[in-house]
Order: sequence, then C-alpha cells, then structure tokens
Amino acid sequence: MFASFFPRPGVFFPSAVVWAGICIAIWYLGAKGLGPHLSVGGLIGFGYPAPLAAGADDAAQAVFRSTEIRAVDVWLYEYMIVVGAVFAAVWRRLEPHPWFWWSVGGSSVILFVLWFLVQLDVLFNDWFGAFYDLIQKALSAPNTITIGAYFAQLLTFLRIASVYIFVVVMNNYLVQHFIFRWRTAMNDFYVANWEKLRRIEGASQRIQEDTMRFAQNMEDLGTSMVQSLMTLIAFTPILWGLSSYIKEIPIFGAVPQALVAVAVVWSAFGTGLVAIAGIRLPGLNFRNQRVEAAYRKELVLGEDHLERAQPTTLAELFSNVRRNYFYIYFNYLYFNVSKYVYLQTGVLVPYVALAPTIVAAGFTLGVLQQISNAFDKVSTSFQYLVNSWSTIVELLSIYKRLQGFEATLHHEPLGKIEREPVTAAIGASDEM
Repeated sequence: MFASFFPRPGVFFPSAVVWAGICIAIWYLGAKGLGPHLSVGGLIGFGYPAPLAAGADDAAQAVFRSTEIRAVDVWLYEYMIVVGAVFAAVWRRLEPHPWFWWSVGGSSVILFVLWFLVQLDVLFNDWFGAFYDLIQKALSAPNTITIGAYFAQLLTFLRIASVYIFVVVMNNYLVQHFIFRWRTAMNDFYVANWEKLRRIEGASQRIQEDTMRFAQNMEDLGTSMVQSLMTLIAFTPILWGLSSYIKEIPIFGAVPQALVAVAVVWSAFGTGLVAIAGIRLPGLNFRNQRVEAAYRKELVLGEDHLERAQPTTLAELFSNVRRNYFYIYFNYLYFNVSKYVYLQTGVLVPYVALAPTIVAAGFTLGVLQQISNAFDKVSTSFQYLVNSWSTIVELLSIYKRLQGFEATLHHEPLGKIEREPVTAAIGASDEM
C-alpha cells in the first residue's frame, strides 16, 4: 500500500516529521532573522523596509510593520522551499524510487500549498476585523465613512479571494493526479503478484476499486490533518491574543486565555464522544464489503455459466446484503445523532463564552468577527477526528481488505475477520 509509492515508508514518514521539527526549531532560533540578508523577496516587490527615522508618526510605523510582515512571510516561503528541496534531494540520493517525483515531490508541493492557503485564511480573518469595524463606524452616524472606503474594503476581499480560488483549483488538479499515480503504483504492484492474490475473496475488486479509494482517502485524511496542524499553528496565537478581551466566562469566571481553553476542552469532549459512538463502524463497513463482493461475484459468474446466479442463491446473498445494510444504518443512527448534536451545539459555544464580554461591550463588532472566525478555525482543527470519522471508517475497512493482500504476499495468516464465513458476518462482534 505504501512501499509501492513511497521510498521505505517506515523510515520516510518518521524522518519527514523529524526534519519538519528541526526546520521549525532552526527558523525560530535564528533563520527568521536572516531574512534581510538572504531573502530575494525584494526582486518581486516584497523586500524588507528601510529602518524608520527617529520620531516617525503612527502612520509610518503602521506601514513599516505591514511591509515587514509581508517580507517575513515571503522569506518563510523561500525557507520552506529550500529545506523541502534539501529533504527531497537527500532521499533521492539515498533511496531512488520509480515514483519519487510524484510521492516525495508531489507531497512537498501539496504541503507548501496547504500552508499558503492557511496564510490566506489569516488574511481573510484580518479583513473581517477591519471590514466589520468599518461597518460599525458607518452605522454609528451618517456619512462617517466614504463610499470609496467601503468599496475599497470589498475590493481587498476580491483580491484575496481570487488568489485563493486560483490556488485551490490548481491544487485540486495536482491532488487528483497525485491520487491516480498512487493508485497506479499499487495496481502495478498487485497485478505483478496476481498469481498469489487471485484466490483471495474479492481480489479483483480489491485491485480495481479499493486501491483508488485507499489512495483517495489517505490523501484526504493526510492533507486535512496537515492543514489542521498548520491552521492551529497560524490561528492559535491569534486566538491567544484575542483572549485578552475576555475577562471572564460563564460559570468558571476568570480563566487565563479563556478562548483557547474553551476551544481545547470542547473539541476534546466532541472527539471522545464521536469516537465512542463510531467505534464499531470500521468492522461493519469491512463486513459490508464482503457481502457485497459475494453477491457481485455470483452475478458475474452467472454471465458466463448457466448453473450460477440461480434465483435462490441470489436471494440468499442479497438477503445478507440487506441485513448488513440495516445493521449499519442502525449503528449510523446513533453515531449521526451524537455527531450532529455536538456540531450544532458547538455553534453557540463561543457566543456563550463571550456573553459577559458582549453584555459589557468589551470589544467592537470587528473584534467579535475575528474572535468568531479564529475560534472556529482553532476548534475545527482540534475536531479533526470528529469531522473525519466517516472517512476514517471507510479507510479502515479498505485497509483491512488490502491488508489481506499484504498478509498473503508475506506468507502470514489472514486476520480473524477475513476468515469469518460471509453469512456469519451479519451482526457479529465488530473487530476494529
């Protein structure tokens, strides 16, 4: 599943995590300050500003800070490109792989784009603060802002949105090709070993369908997990700073960095709730693939052999399918109740936490929008398992099916769930 596409996955993935940690430490320990000397951002209009003269007014200081922040961001992108290229070059040298440029190179580009999209989300959050403060000022008294200032803010949004749309579309295009290349790598590997795998139940479906679904779900979960981590890195400091407006929250009173604390506690509660509610679903989905495969195989055999796919046999096989689906529907019933009650209740959580501050008029409308957006970003990132559980369930069931191939190729016994008769799968104890 992994070795067909990535070079030595057991070493590659841990090394990527370790390298990322080292690069982050180097950035904060000194590399960030090298920007004025090493950055080439000035060539594209994002150079570091000249030092301010003594006694510069507030407007000049604001322009200086804004220009410096953009220059640091561009230097960070340069730094990420360099360290990513170093990591890829080392692996290319130590462990050549036929799919290297797609697995390592493609992954690096996707990660870089995800970080860029998170930074655009930060720009959106800043825009919301400025825009709603402008709205509050406009509504406080007639003609306190000009129509030009109003439309200038809308134009700023359109500029950010146009970049966001272009990058998202191009990234999705790249991801689609990345997924199909991964599927191709697995397909080629399993087809080369077809003589050993052909006797496994549903072998044709596992190669034709499960490889694509596995690559798709792995990519979806991987990118969403990385994006959640990047969002936490970008928005937690923002939410931390905005927590200074919150003097107390209901029931608990004064809590240091209250917004961050509420986001963490609420997300942990939801993750535990949904995990408990959905713990049986992976096994159920795996068994569902088995009964579906048995029914489909009989139909296919009936196309070429008159003695197969008789009405009695098909009725029995479809009865297994029917019972299994009804059992899954029942389990998804209480899973979905838990999930959607939690998510809908979560909409009100930040407003409950902000209630004393709102009543005391402790901030402006723009700050409220920034808090709401940053809280949503942070809590959603912490709720990675909540939002991804259905995909995780599907991935685990597919993984179990492809693991049957792995066990066969390595001369290992099939798992317990693989050895169950299909008719015994309905309502059986659900192995994870």
